[in-house]
Amino acid sequence: MTDVLDNINAYLYDNFSVTIPTPHVIDVLEIMIIAFFIYEILVWIKNSRAYMLLRGIVVIILFFVVAGILQMNTILWLGERLLSVGIIALVVVFQPELRSALEQLGRRNLFQALARGFSKNAGERFNDHTLNDLVKACYDMGAVKTGALIVIELETGLSEYERTGIPIDAILSRQLLINIFEKNTPLHDGAVLVRGDRVVSATCYLPLSDNMEISKDLGTRHRAALGISEVSDAVTIVVSEETGQVSVTQGGKLRHGITAEQLTRLLKSIQKTRDDRKKEGGSYDEQKDS
Repeated sequence: MTDVLDNINAYLYDNFSVTIPTPHVIDVLEIMIIAFFIYEILVWIKNSRAYMLLRGIVVIILFFVVAGILQMNTILWLGERLLSVGIIALVVVFQPELRSALEQLGRRNLFQALARGFSKNAGERFNDHTLNDLVKACYDMGAVKTGALIVIELETGLSEYERTGIPIDAILSRQLLINIFEKNTPLHDGAVLVRGDRVVSATCYLPLSDNMEISKDLGTRHRAALGISEVSDAVTIVVSEETGQVSVTQGGKLRHGITAEQLTRLLKSIQKTRDDRKKEGGSYDEQKDS
């Protein structure tokens, strides 16, 4: 192996004045450690509000790149002056998230994290049994006017809202959901977070929507469902305690009083990955009733 590298180095040096460094065990270990930490940072960004912020920062960077190409000197001058202020502002705004990330890093076993860090299954989806139990539970609760708020996590991680609730980590079933939302039980207040085929947390607190155009007839559950849909791509199911009707929010939009068949079609569409939906040219929040 060393002879091969020496021959390649000699050829490149003679023709292009370029040499290839000889890799050592420490170099490989260093690359693995850097790759792991970059991966963990990207996972943290995706599972927090920093993901949305990162997209905004990319847009701003592209804007300044265009300004540089077009030689917009005044905009570039302002960007240079605001850069240091912007970095400090980011640290202040995301102080709770940064502190939480450092605390989690301190609690974790580094060797276990290295062993399983790259094997996580992102974009996990639920199976047909979970889908059917979810639909049945919603309309069974609606029939007896039991209020419910169920958030289904998709691409955007909802770990920060999961931490506000009580850990459940149980396979989703019709009986489990009905028990959780039964009136006067300890877990009935707040939202349930569903990830894949599991109920991961209950009594979660969600951000309320500030949209002034929302009907005054809608209560806190509907405002919370709209609020989480405005800051993530999650699909949220709401069962009204007053009317028993089932509603769905996604992308800041509310579909009120949908039927079991409509809910089933919507849930079937979000079982597919984002790439599959793009290939079909459809979006589950834009589906029309047939």
